Amino acid sequence: MEFIENWLVQFDMNPKLTGYLAVILTILFVALICFIANLITKKIVIRIITHIVRRNNFQWDDILLERKVFRKLSHIVPAVIIFAFAETGTFPTYEDLIKQFVLVYLIIVGLAVINSLLNAINDIYQTYEISKIRPIKGYIQVIKIIVITIGIISVIASLIGKSPFVFLSGIGALSAIFMLVFKDSILGLVAGVQLTANDMVRVGDWIEMPKYDADGDIIDISLNTVKVQNWDKTITMIPAYALISDSFKNWRGMQNSGGRRIKRSVFIDTTSIAFCTEEMIEKFKQIQILSDHISNREHEIVEYNTKNHINRNSPVNGRAMTNMGVFRAYVSNYIQRHSGINQDMTLMVRQLAPTEHGLPLEIYAFTSDTSWAVYESVQADIFDHLFAVAPEFGLKIFQSPSGNDMRSMVEGLNEEVGIRDREQE
Repeated sequence: MEFIENWLVQFDMNPKLTGYLAVILTILFVALICFIANLITKKIVIRIITHIVRRNNFQWDDILLERKVFRKLSHIVPAVIIFAFAETGTFPTYEDLIKQFVLVYLIIVGLAVINSLLNAINDIYQTYEISKIRPIKGYIQVIKIIVITIGIISVIASLIGKSPFVFLSGIGALSAIFMLVFKDSILGLVAGVQLTANDMVRVGDWIEMPKYDADGDIIDISLNTVKVQNWDKTITMIPAYALISDSFKNWRGMQNSGGRRIKRSVFIDTTSIAFCTEEMIEKFKQIQILSDHISNREHEIVEYNTKNHINRNSPVNGRAMTNMGVFRAYVSNYIQRHSGINQDMTLMVRQLAPTEHGLPLEIYAFTSDTSWAVYESVQADIFDHLFAVAPEFGLKIFQSPSGNDMRSMVEGLNEEVGIRDREQE
């Protein structure tokens, strides 16, 4: 500024005016240098860094570039230049004030850089498979809270010219307030540690939590919340600590097991269950997957009845096959031969306790594909077949009377009344 002031003196100007112009020109000069330095940093240095990053095979530096870590670092250059000019004593009156504001600016830029760097670290970590098992987003957010808190204390301390330790010494008295303000974050941190340590949930897990209307895949685990995308594509936000305090169902075990359970019943009308006649047995022998079973079962029954001198004049005596038992054997053999069923897992066809809807015949098996669409397709294919084949065994599927049943009954009664009237005439 002295050089500019001496230069202006040559024009025989008012000394007071010369001083003001010198200050203005010095400020413009410093601003021009900052602008040029910032332009060189962004247009040349950042472009060179971007070119180097794009040409190599590393992925982590691309993420740093996408998070604008280098671009935010470039904002430090003008602040350093202004601080350097203040150190030279160019503005002795305002030197401390300029240094103060430059320091505040550097702290804010530093916070922005650290924030972007932490986001980049989380993005880099998510490129590895372990991120689904051990997510670190919650810990990153805790670090952000700590860094931002320290940054705010430093900014306030810098503005009032006090040591940051003065504020830190008073945190003990404010601990109750901090506990209240950061209650969710503290609970979320504790929950995140427990969820991760016990491997309770991972990104990509299908969970079911009726209390929060959540039924879908986890797409994000953060410090305070677990984000679930439901099957209807809506998003449910669940507090992280709720997964510790409340119960939920995680379907990961089913997905990893390689089989998805089918547990559904066919209700048989009990009035259609009967002993098999000779004609029915001969008919059942023609069914390929039943022929061996019928032959073995017939031989076993004859041997038992002969050994125990059973009088078979009455079907109640001794042992005999029923159409229900044969149908159950058929269903079991059919399931065992189905390509969509996992034969290495539990497989059975069982009767449950009779109800007012008939006798439940339950299929308990596991599909070989856990995807939802394939599971539903296999299940529908099996039960379509069972509904169609049951009449071949003389069995009726129970169904509550419908409007068509009532209409047929009324039409039958009307027809019967009409015939009776004609006979009377």
